[in-house]
Amino acid sequence: MKSGGIGTLTETSLHAGIKAWLRQPGDQFEVSLDGYVIDVVRGRQLIEIQTGNFGAIKRKLAALLAQHPVQVVYPVAAAKWIVRQTAVGRPIRRRKSPKKGQALDLFAELVRIPHLLDHPRLTITALLTHQEEIWRDDGRGSWRRRRWSIVDRRLLSVASAHTFTAVADYLQLLPPDLPQPFTNRDLADAASIRLRLAQRVTYTLRHAGALSAAGKRQNAHLFKNEKRKM
Repeated sequence: MKSGGIGTLTETSLHAGIKAWLRQPGDQFEVSLDGYVIDVVRGRQLIEIQTGNFGAIKRKLAALLAQHPVQVVYPVAAAKWIVRQTAVGRPIRRRKSPKKGQALDLFAELVRIPHLLDHPRLTITALLTHQEEIWRDDGRGSWRRRRWSIVDRRLLSVASAHTFTAVADYLQLLPPDLPQPFTNRDLADAASIRLRLAQRVTYTLRHAGALSAAGKRQNAHLFKNEKRKM
């Protein structure tokens, strides 16, 4: 049986917390369907909670969308607290991270499935959340964290939800004062995001048919909104 996407230890608590937040009377959980395990079945609607890489569920989504309406729920940490622990899990300290996520961060994962964004059966929901990230001083983590491991993420609350059912919906995330046409740098500056994320936004929307190439400004590629009048 294919599990299709979740299953890492660092995602267990966050995944469970979102599932509890989504729960409605009549929901069924961990249902086997078409060779996959579905997180939540709500009538005909299939709900997949994905807290990590969308590449892990790309094939699963394509297979399920052939027959079923699917909603993918993805959490973005609008606010995050780092909880540091000893190697055996004793708390050391807790501090708020200066990083603040926004709905545009969803494109860090949408870049993996631009061909699916206009599918009539696909809905994607970005949850802006408050989370805790648990760091453990076990010497096994990334050198960037000085070998501290991220062992868990926990949902504290959901601040807001943003749901997208068509490609035009994603264009609503672009800053209203963005010039037309615009460069990746224009987008990064207007939205206060990194250039790399701006590049993922334009790549995704261009391959989904929402943006088109509009020449160059010096060496920078220009993009224009194909659905601006929608």
